[in-house]
Amino acid sequence: MRGLNIFALILTIIGALNWGLVGLFDFDLVASIFGGADSTIATVIYVLIGIAGIINLSLLFEMINETDRR
Repeated sequence: MRGLNIFALILTIIGALNWGLVGLFDFDLVASIFGGADSTIATVIYVLIGIAGIINLSLLFEMINETDRR
């Protein structure tokens, strides 16, 4: 499970950096690397990043619960 959490965190960081580039420079790095935002591989990467965000959201709630127990 720890490996999945680390992988999800890495994907979330990649997604955050990509959105930072979109916001600052109107440049989508994922789309640029993988042939456009409508390409199948870019869509798969976007979906994986979204799933990673959900996994990290559950980690956030776990951390909140641990803090409340102390």
